[in-house]
Amino acid sequence: MAVFALIGGLMSVALPAHAAEAEIRAATIEASDEQYVLNADISAELTPLLADVVGRGVSLFFVTEFELSSPRWYWFDEEVVNKTVTYRLSYQSLTRQYRLTTGTLHQNFATVEEAMRTMLRIRNWGVAERGALRVGRSYNAALRFRLDVAELPKPLQVSAFGRKDWNLASDWYRWTFVAARESK
Repeated sequence: MAVFALIGGLMSVALPAHAAEAEIRAATIEASDEQYVLNADISAELTPLLADVVGRGVSLFFVTEFELSSPRWYWFDEEVVNKTVTYRLSYQSLTRQYRLTTGTLHQNFATVEEAMRTMLRIRNWGVAERGALRVGRSYNAALRFRLDVAELPKPLQVSAFGRKDWNLASDWYRWTFVAARESK
């Protein structure tokens, strides 16, 4: 019963609509000893509505998607790597802290801005084993970041349908990557 009251309260909140935008500022793939790692900087801010929703105890799920393909002139590009990482952003009212969880790891933050900064700064994400890519070959890389609206409670999914302030997503950031011989 309390959940429906919370969701009903969230649906009736009259906040001005702000377009939520995210942008991939930079992304690079580097060779390490055993694998290729991705480093990226993403720019995004929660809209007032999203900040209010997470502050009221509803978890928000964010997905970072990475694709690496090898171009072929005779057919569709060959998909070499397809990876995702999911972040769960939640507010713990007893400790008054925001929690950022990925897999079984979690970290607590005093503000939602600190949690967002950590999520939006990707460092040393292993995206491919060294043997999976051919040295000297050119690959097409793509990265994007988005709010996963499908993970929201069903009543909020309906509320989010077609509203710009619920649609936090970047466009695909695309670049060409050439597999290197050795790590730097």
